[in-house]
Amino acid sequence: MKSFPLPIKAVVIDLDGTLLNTAPDLAYSAELMMAELGRPCPSLETISTYIGNGVSRLVKRVLTGDMDAEPDAALFEQAIASYNKHYSANVSRHSQPFPGVVEGLQAFKAMGLHVACITNKAAAFTHPLLKDTGLFDYFELILSGDTLPRRKPDPLPLLHACEAFKVQPAELLLIGDSLNDTQAARAAGCPVFCVPYGYNRGRPVAELDLDAVVPSLADAAKMVTKAA
Repeated sequence: MKSFPLPIKAVVIDLDGTLLNTAPDLAYSAELMMAELGRPCPSLETISTYIGNGVSRLVKRVLTGDMDAEPDAALFEQAIASYNKHYSANVSRHSQPFPGVVEGLQAFKAMGLHVACITNKAAAFTHPLLKDTGLFDYFELILSGDTLPRRKPDPLPLLHACEAFKVQPAELLLIGDSLNDTQAARAAGCPVFCVPYGYNRGRPVAELDLDAVVPSLADAAKMVTKAA
């Protein structure tokens, strides 16, 4: 059992569902994609449960209505091209930071912690989104889903951040919102907090293997201290 405040040297934070409420723009782009394909689109509530494993899996779930099913290959190629076009045009139309995010980031920086963003979203979407929402400059390191050969739940992005910041895994805290985040943290040997408001496939984060559920990033900042 971890004791608090948790001594750390770096914090890495997930994007969709942790830093930013991106569901409205992800869903809007899915609506445009399905309209282009002449197919009915799931609701925003349903699409929110599909978020968290990258755009390709999101598109497959929207097409099939299933978390793991594979759609027809030709249909998928048509759909992903359509989705990428619409999402590029609407990446930050309605997306905005969740309450407490800016305050939390400011607190982490004030403590002198290294701060990174690690997401499964492609860099082509990650960078414009962080810039458009005013968060880009808070991060020393941004790792997108296509930055490295493997992405969460693989531990590689977290271990890469440890190397970049010259810290041990136990000194690097991951804050996320889903199973992907907790699995990546445990595989890397990092502590992990989860926020309860994100996109964990419609399941409560309290069920996950984590060190704390934190109402917001501002609350998370109160539970850590800079390690000596």
